[in-house]
Parts: sequence; structure tokens; C-alpha cells
Amino acid sequence: MRQVVIHGTALVVAVTAGDQSDDPLQTPPETSMQITITIGDQRFTATLDDTPAADDLLAQLPVTIDMVDHGGVEKTGPLPGPLSLDGQPEGADPDVGDLGYYAPGNDLVLYHGDQSYYPGIVVLGRLDGDAAERIAALAGSVAATVEAG
Repeated sequence: MRQVVIHGTALVVAVTAGDQSDDPLQTPPETSMQITITIGDQRFTATLDDTPAADDLLAQLPVTIDMVDHGGVEKTGPLPGPLSLDGQPEGADPDVGDLGYYAPGNDLVLYHGDQSYYPGIVVLGRLDGDAAERIAALAGSVAATVEAG
């Protein structure tokens, strides 16, 4: 039996591939998935999370959704088809400004007020900037056109 002993030596192996940086701590940039929501003459953007549900939403775009206001906290409207629930919890407690999906109703949801935890809610991403405030100012039902980009 052969035995190899290394005394007081540190072995460092660096592996590089292609055009990657020499900095091993550098992480690749995240790709953000953005959508545009147009209601009347106002445009809003939202950034989607990297989830199967968000991927399914993107696959259904562009779409125009008739949305109704519920309790002054959210605007909801039916999507053409269901979104994946893979990897999602049973429900969620969305924040003001979240973009969501209500699975039992197959609805896209724009949260512009405080909604508590409810089973069937899936958070898809976030409305950007002051979108939640601006959507809250839109009274009643609206038609929202949702597009990728």
C-alpha cells in the first residue's frame, strides 16, 4: 500500500471556462422578467419572480383582462388559462404592490391595498414604482392589457 503525505502545502485549483470572470465570487446577473400593464392611458410595469407560475403567465401574453375592484384592496380578472402551482405554498399574505394569482378563480390580481393571508393566493412578482398607488386611484372596474416587456 502506497501512502502520499503532503506537509505544509496548500493545493489550490482554479477552473475557468469560456469567457467567465477570474473572480470566483462573481455571480451571474439575474434575468428579470418584466411585464407592462396598460389601463386606459396609464402604463405600469411589474417584475415577475422566476417561478413556473410566472412562466405560465408570460406564455399567455398579450392579454386584455376585465378587472373588478374587491374591497378597495385589489383588482382581479380572469386569465385565459390556469397557471402552474408547482413549488407554491397553499396560500400567501401579499404585500401592497404585489402582483398575484388567485388560483380558485383563475384570476390575475393587482394588490393596491392590504390583503391578509388567504388560501389559493400565489405571489407572482411586484408592481414597480408607484404603480400600486396609481392603480388604487382608479375607481371601479377597468380593462387591463398585459404584455411581456
